[in-house]
Amino acid sequence: MRSTINNASISSSARIPLDRSGPLASFVGWFSQRVYGRVLDPLRVGLHHRGVLFSTLGLELAASRWKKLPKDLQALAVMASAQEIGCTWCLDFGYWENYHQGVDPEKLRQVPLWKTSDVHTPLERVVIEYSVAATNTPPTVTDEMVARLREDLDDEQIVELTAWVSLENYRSRTNSSMGLTGQGFKAECDIQGPGEPRLER
Repeated sequence: MRSTINNASISSSARIPLDRSGPLASFVGWFSQRVYGRVLDPLRVGLHHRGVLFSTLGLELAASRWKKLPKDLQALAVMASAQEIGCTWCLDFGYWENYHQGVDPEKLRQVPLWKTSDVHTPLERVVIEYSVAATNTPPTVTDEMVARLREDLDDEQIVELTAWVSLENYRSRTNSSMGLTGQGFKAECDIQGPGEPRLER
């Protein structure tokens, strides 16, 4: 294994250097290449601070065990939050990840147009609306939104939904602040590329 992660293929938009060296960088690079076909830029950022990197990976591992919320609703909530924040890296990777997990790509593409799109169910629209409201600063969630969610979801699922939105806020705000942009994941799925409109409010 090489002991350095070089940044020859990294976008110049990143706000800190993404090339790291050493045994940990070597292992992270090898593992990411094996799983994703490239080294994920957020991992490169995390290598600057091992405590942040390991804590984030631990949180992601724990979140992967959250299974109460249906996958399609979780995907739409996460993508809605990333779209609202404007994290192009998260949108790029999120499309790829959810596409390969069987989520309807047309529903992912239509997230920015959720108010007028006819591909989303009424529940999916409420989930997206809630996710956008929870992402706003300050949050604009209302009692009425939660009441509508409770018509189809139980309280455990609503807590999980909220946690997914919070986690995506952490991801998207970190990656966007670090200047990370897409790494070409979406293009591999033959899904519409970057440039979608922002979520309607």
